[in-house]
Amino acid sequence: MAMPKFNNNQLIAQFQDFRQKIYNYFESCSDACMDLLDALAGNTGANSIAELSLSPLFPRSYNSIYKAIIAAFSTTSQEMNNEEQEGGKEEEKPNNLIRVVSELIKEPQQRPFYLFAIDTTPHPRPYARTLAERGYIYQPNTIKGNKPINIGHSYSILSILPEKETANAAPWSIPISGERVSLDKTGVDVGNEQISEVICDSSLPWQEKLCVLVADSAYSQRSFLFDQSKHKNLVVIARVRSNRIFYQSPPVDESKKKRGCPKKYGERFNLADVETWHSPDERTQIQQTTCKGRLLNITILACHQMLMRGTKHQKMYRHPFTLIRVHVTDNTGNSVWKPMWLIVIGDQREQISATVAYQSFRQRFDVEHMFRFSKQHLLMTEFQTPDVKHEENWIRLVMLAYAQLWAAKDLATHLPRPWERYLKPESDTIMTPSAVQRDFQRIISEIGTPARSPKTRGNSIGRVQDQAQTQRTKHPVAKKQSKSTPDKQKAA
Repeated sequence: MAMPKFNNNQLIAQFQDFRQKIYNYFESCSDACMDLLDALAGNTGANSIAELSLSPLFPRSYNSIYKAIIAAFSTTSQEMNNEEQEGGKEEEKPNNLIRVVSELIKEPQQRPFYLFAIDTTPHPRPYARTLAERGYIYQPNTIKGNKPINIGHSYSILSILPEKETANAAPWSIPISGERVSLDKTGVDVGNEQISEVICDSSLPWQEKLCVLVADSAYSQRSFLFDQSKHKNLVVIARVRSNRIFYQSPPVDESKKKRGCPKKYGERFNLADVETWHSPDERTQIQQTTCKGRLLNITILACHQMLMRGTKHQKMYRHPFTLIRVHVTDNTGNSVWKPMWLIVIGDQREQISATVAYQSFRQRFDVEHMFRFSKQHLLMTEFQTPDVKHEENWIRLVMLAYAQLWAAKDLATHLPRPWERYLKPESDTIMTPSAVQRDFQRIISEIGTPARSPKTRGNSIGRVQDQAQTQRTKHPVAKKQSKSTPDKQKAA
């Protein structure tokens, strides 16, 4: 069967320009790094990192894979130049890698904002005794009764959710920032730094434009929302637990002014107690049809100008939010899922309706698809190394490989396998990351690569005779302690 040819030269030129910028970003071993990205993005059968050297897109030996991982993000010269230019002053440092990936995202047309999502994903390493900074991490367990914990690292991934043309479009979530959660921080702390870096960078296309961040219940805590409220163009949509307690805004009566500090909180609003709820300010009912044709009735209740308790330094009464309750039922009136509570906080939250807020949060689950695809098909957690920096480099390479698949989405041709009779050939509505990965090798073979061909080198002299290898240091598993735990009182 003849291979299909590209007709849109503009798409090819854009994809080649993106790959050239990625190639120029690597300071050393750029050829091996580019070939490794291609082999990873076009992986269809490798189950380990070394097996990527068998890919036709990686015309090098397996030793070059590990050299590329080590040298992929060695930006020592760039950091030295930045320090010389700063002259001891703290200035804004633009992230070139985030800027290159952000150019793939088109400006939204149907919605007036850019949509971001943040979450943490576990990287279990229970047997790596020589790996530093291992700790107890959360990892879901399918066996009922087992604790959902493991030993290893966690990574905070900030991604941007592109606008979907249709309701049944493929789930894509393009990662733009990935940082390891150290032992002295939490995933929320690292996420706070990532968002500040992305929002405050003036070189990115969403600067001074409305941005919306969707997050799970872990990011609905007071400290995170207070820091994000400082960004004037950012609105946070976070899920909250059903046992939280909020407050209404106190009524303002100009005729009865009293001396002293005015009242900051109104009536109590307990999410678990229906008797404390007041009448909603807005009520919306919509219908949604699932991919399998099931009709769902969605009831959205919104309460404006709600407040949460603050502290002396985090005065949350200055940052009101909109509280949303989402209840989904079927045709018989039975609940499909447990009612969901969302908060919408930010200076420009009034520009986002309750329906748009719910639809934006529903798109957050595309992040879970990205994590699953990266671990199953991009070998995200398969790199076994005792060096923490090398592991961080591998996570960033996986993120770049996923971004390459998104950039090649419009060039790929979906060819279903013989047993996939329910899929139509050459369908654009189901162009998933797996479908692009299946056709990625053909794309690179036709458009070429900026990497140069490898040259034969001489054999290494190897180790010196009678040279003894020093054993690696074994690190204990660290256990995080709560920041609010007071020190033990000494006996008098």
